Amino acid sequence: MAHPKRKISKTRRDKRRTHYKLTEKTIATCPTTGEVHQYHRAYVVDGDLYHNGKVAIKNYASVA
Repeated sequence: MAHPKRKISKTRRDKRRTHYKLTEKTIATCPTTGEVHQYHRAYVVDGDLYHNGKVAIKNYASVA
């Protein structure tokens, strides 16, 4: 197995990991319903499933 020749300091290790961070999810407001949702995702309003501002499925019931 490979072994490091020198100990990596905590500062050096942490500097390497600085780019591991989360980004905010972008949200949109539907012009039809006024509901806030994620881009490119379907969303439920009053029992109906909407996608791209249009009703995709009436009386939608979640399976899970």
